[in-house]
Amino acid sequence: MEAIPRDYGAQCRFDAFCKTVLRNEARNYHRDMKRQRDRETSFSVLPQAELDKLYTVDHYPSDDFVFSSHGYDLHIDNELVAAAFAELPQQAQSILVLHCVLELADGEIGALMGMSRSAVQRHRTKTLKELRTKLMALMPEGG
Repeated sequence: MEAIPRDYGAQCRFDAFCKTVLRNEARNYHRDMKRQRDRETSFSVLPQAELDKLYTVDHYPSDDFVFSSHGYDLHIDNELVAAAFAELPQQAQSILVLHCVLELADGEIGALMGMSRSAVQRHRTKTLKELRTKLMALMPEGG
């Protein structure tokens, strides 16, 4: 019986080749993992401002509440704001629709509605103050 096989040299070369391949694969793996760690950031460490850039919200017309005046529509997508707006008298709604949608001045709104400029201004400021008060009461603390 032989202590050393006849093709021992070939087997040693093959073993050396396999070890070299495995060592190089391990080196490539560690290099790639380092490159990945350097280039990628975990979502858990991103600041909120960066996270806000990474999403989108679908907007559907059926999600809006629409208020109309003089052929112009005001679209409100917040349910609380729409509910507070719906509680307003029709005249106040019309003034705010014309003011917010068309960005008309108080005198122009008054001409459309048959009111004076100062009456429109009083109604608008009073209505906006009422809306603000209603919405502030519905908001959580610190919001």
